[in-house]
Amino acid sequence: MSDKNAAIVEISQTANKFTSSIVLQYDNKYIDVKSILGLFTTLVNTNAYELHVHGPDADDAKTAMKEVFAKHNLSVAIVD
Repeated sequence: MSDKNAAIVEISQTANKFTSSIVLQYDNKYIDVKSILGLFTTLVNTNAYELHVHGPDADDAKTAMKEVFAKHNLSVAIVD
């Protein structure tokens, strides 16, 4: 499995631990991070991504998502 594939699987698995909505935005596209297929078509290079997290466990989800993106050297900004 490539590094990119490993990152995608881990990002999706991490997102699926939370009930909050977790959406990745880049350019004018919005991708549900819980969708592995969506991530495969999105996470292509080291673009600037924005993450929108809303829901009852949003704070925990934001922390976990920041950690998993950083682990895979992906730049992400959490939008409040």
